[in-house]
Amino acid sequence: MKFLHLADVHLGCRRYNLEERTKDFFRAWNDVIRNHAIANRVDFILVAGDFFDRRNVEPQAMNHAIAGLEQLKEAGIPVVTIEGNHDQRGATSDFSWLRSLSQWGFIKLLEPGRDEEGHIELVPWNEEERAGSYIDIADARIFGSNWYGTSATAAIPVLADALRRSISDGRFNILMLHTDVEGHTIRPMIPALPLAKLNELKQLVHYVALGHTHKNFSLDNWAFNPGSLEPTSIDEYREERGAYLVEVDEHRNIKAEHIRDYIQRPFQRLSFDVSGARDADEVFDGVLEKVKQEGRVHKSESDEPAPIIEITLRGHLGFKNSLLNMNRMREEAQGLTGALHVMIRNQSVPVEYAVAAGMDVNAPREEREMRIIEDLIARDNRYKSRAHEFARLVVKAKQQALGDEEPEKILELISQTLEGQAVGETAETAGDRKPDDDQQSPTAAALSAIERSAATAVMSDK
Repeated sequence: MKFLHLADVHLGCRRYNLEERTKDFFRAWNDVIRNHAIANRVDFILVAGDFFDRRNVEPQAMNHAIAGLEQLKEAGIPVVTIEGNHDQRGATSDFSWLRSLSQWGFIKLLEPGRDEEGHIELVPWNEEERAGSYIDIADARIFGSNWYGTSATAAIPVLADALRRSISDGRFNILMLHTDVEGHTIRPMIPALPLAKLNELKQLVHYVALGHTHKNFSLDNWAFNPGSLEPTSIDEYREERGAYLVEVDEHRNIKAEHIRDYIQRPFQRLSFDVSGARDADEVFDGVLEKVKQEGRVHKSESDEPAPIIEITLRGHLGFKNSLLNMNRMREEAQGLTGALHVMIRNQSVPVEYAVAAGMDVNAPREEREMRIIEDLIARDNRYKSRAHEFARLVVKAKQQALGDEEPEKILELISQTLEGQAVGETAETAGDRKPDDDQQSPTAAALSAIERSAATAVMSDK
């Protein structure tokens, strides 16, 4: 007996507002069908939940589903599914789209029923009604289950009791289950089914076909999770994913091959540290150099899809975020790589938000004050080298202001300290400045910055 185990196909998944991205999920689904299901003449396919990306299925996603399911129907390969959390019916309807596909004869949706007392009841597949909880195909008896979410721990013992009454000693018993499993989640904060609870099923079924977690893992050659066919976000792109081609011999020995050989969109993440950059042009040039050195380049003659690239800006930015031209950066990076899409994520921290970072909160007040003022001045890269000197000037000016010193004398103190800055201006710099240039000179800008810092310090004490 041979079967293909899929999960989390997520047809209709749209990301980054790209129509091409939606087609990626169809291409992966279609490629797996042709080259691994039909080519290997499998007895059946299992889809362990999240066949669609959302309950309200768009027409294109339904077209993609039917296009694949019709090929399998023509090849005589039945498709057995369960509902995942993305497939469930809405609150105002008795039908999910999977239930409709089941009624139309494209799939066999397995759902546990309930007896008169409300207990889980597993009933055999009824071909006329196109409904049931388990079905016999080839040498297998395949059981379905619901999406239990955070109640999976409580549901497993009840499901196990129902399985005991329905398993077949003469068949290879398979349970389809859509759930996270302890120790194998992508999102560790989300409750998962404890391994101890899952292991309660070992004496009942020979194979657990898992879904929901978008990465591949297996447990004791007994429970298998193939992972999603495509990453639904760039955060998942490093995870191994695919499908299982499973062969079971006459002694019920399992040979499960994890398949990754199908069309997938490549992703890449790059990171650039903006710390120390003097201006937006320096950041721009640095990012493009990073792309030239490390970016994944798409060759137009290649059959491989063009990549999606994410560039993250990190570190401390010494000027306003608004000065960064993100659109130009994105367009240039896309031109250099031929990427389908380039994302720029600015996770840099403006220097003003990094004031006194890492300083002991129990440090003396004077020390903390000095550090805060120094950091505020250093956020402008033009004055970073003299930040400590200027900070002392601010503190001294503040002390004079609080001592009711005449404003003219405070201004004279500041001006004398800044003379070194004025002398430091080279003839080349002065020559480059046009008479009608509306920018402040470094001296005037420094004076303005120090006056603001001094004013802030004074006001904090009043």
